[in-house]
Amino acid sequence: MSAWRPGSGALSSPGTGSWSWRCWWWWVVVIGVSVGSGDPWMSAEACPSFCSCSSTRISCVDPERGINAFPVLQSEAEMENITEIYIANQGSFSSINDKDLHYYKNLRNLTVTNSRLTYVSKLAFQNNIKIQYLNLKDNNLSSLSWRIFKHLNISYLILTGNPLHCSCENMWIKLLLGEEADTQELRCIEDGGGRKLLSRLTLPNCEVPMATLSPSKVRLMEGKNMDLSCTTSGVPSPELIWNMVLVSNYEIETSGQISWLRLSNLSSLDHNSKISCTAENIVGEKESSLLLDILFPPKITKLSDAIPDHHWCIPFSVAGNPTPHLQWFLDGEAVTEGIYIMTMIHDVTEREYHGCLQLDSPTHLNNGRYTLLAENEYGTDQKDVEAHFMRKPWDGTEKEPYYYEGPTVDPPEDRVAVYVVVGIAAVAFTGFLLMLVILKFGGNSKFGIKGKTLDFYLHW
Repeated sequence: MSAWRPGSGALSSPGTGSWSWRCWWWWVVVIGVSVGSGDPWMSAEACPSFCSCSSTRISCVDPERGINAFPVLQSEAEMENITEIYIANQGSFSSINDKDLHYYKNLRNLTVTNSRLTYVSKLAFQNNIKIQYLNLKDNNLSSLSWRIFKHLNISYLILTGNPLHCSCENMWIKLLLGEEADTQELRCIEDGGGRKLLSRLTLPNCEVPMATLSPSKVRLMEGKNMDLSCTTSGVPSPELIWNMVLVSNYEIETSGQISWLRLSNLSSLDHNSKISCTAENIVGEKESSLLLDILFPPKITKLSDAIPDHHWCIPFSVAGNPTPHLQWFLDGEAVTEGIYIMTMIHDVTEREYHGCLQLDSPTHLNNGRYTLLAENEYGTDQKDVEAHFMRKPWDGTEKEPYYYEGPTVDPPEDRVAVYVVVGIAAVAFTGFLLMLVILKFGGNSKFGIKGKTLDFYLHW
C-alpha cells in the first residue's frame, strides 16, 4: 500500500492513506480561507503564547497566564501592522509607560479592561497618533492627566468603573466628555468616600487658564523692533510658555503672570510666522497666537530657462509684502499678456509666489531676452533670462541658395518616336549585314548557289 509524501508525486490508495489525503486538503482549505479573509493568523512563533494574534489584532484575555505589560512581537514590521489590542482580566497589568506602545504606530483601537491598571504615563501614546478608540473601563485609575491626550484626536474615551477622585486634576474629563459623562454614568469618589456623578462636579479654585497676547496683530517693516506681551490667569496658577521659530533676534522677560517677547531687527524670512503663548495648569490649557505681518520690498529668488510642458513656461519665484506687481519685457519692450501669453501663479507659500510666464505655441518671434520686473510700494527687483523657442526661418537677408538644374527631359510622346526610329534603323542595318555575309560566302557553296545566282541575274 503506497502513501503520499510531499514531493513523491503519488497519491495514497484507498484506506488509511485516503484519510491523510483528506486531512491535507482540510489544511489547504483552512489556510486558504485565512489568507482570503485578509486577516490571517500569525504563526505560533510570532505571537506570545499567552495571547492570540492575527496580522492586525492582539488579544490577551487569559487570567491564568497573565501579563504585566504589552506583548512584544518578533519584528517591528509585525507590530506596525497591528491596529487593535485587546487586554482583559490581567491582575498584574498595572501601568502603561512611555515606550510600551512605541512600535505600534498604526494602533487605532486600544482596550485595557478589568485589570489593575493604575497609572498611564503622559508620554504613553506619543507615538500612537492614530488612536481613535480608548477603553480603560473597570481598572484602578484614580486620576488621568489631560496631557496624555493632548496630541490625539480620540472619538471614544471610556473610563467607567474606575475609582476616579473628585479632584481638580480630573475636572478636564468632565469638560471633555460633557453629556457623554452621564451616558457612561461616570462617577468620582469624594473625600468622605461618597460617589458623585462627574458631570455635577464643581470645585473651588479649579478653572481652565486663560492667555491673552497683545497686540493681537503685528504689521511692521523689516528691520524694525517691537514688543509683545502675554498675560495669563487661572487657578491653580498656570505655567506660561512661548512657542515660535524665528530668524529675527528676540529676548523673553517674565514677571509673575505677565511675560514680554522683545523682537529686534525683524527679518522678512519671518513673514507669516506664528507666535503663540500658552497657559497650562492641571485643568487644561489655553493658547493665544498671531501671525507676523512683515513688510518688505520684492525679491526675485528664481528665474529659470524656458521649459516645454503643456505650454512653454519660464519659471520664477518672487517674494514680497505687499504682493508685488509683475511686468514682463521682451528685448526691452513690454509684453502684452493675453490668451497666448500670460503670467500664472501655481503656488503661494508663507512669503513667496511660485509661477511661470506661460506661452502657448510660441514662434521665432517670441525668441529673445525676457526681463521680469517685480514692484511694490517698498521697492523693485528685476532679472533677465534668454529664451529660444523656434529656429528663425530664411528671411531674404542671406544669399539666395543655389539650386542644381538637371538636363531637360523630353515629353513622353517624343521619346516613343525616337525609340521607333532607332528600332527601324537597327533592323535595316542587321539585314544589310546579313546580305553581305550571304554574298561573301555564297560562291564557295557545294550546292552551286553561285551559279544559280548568276543565272538568275542574267535571266532578269
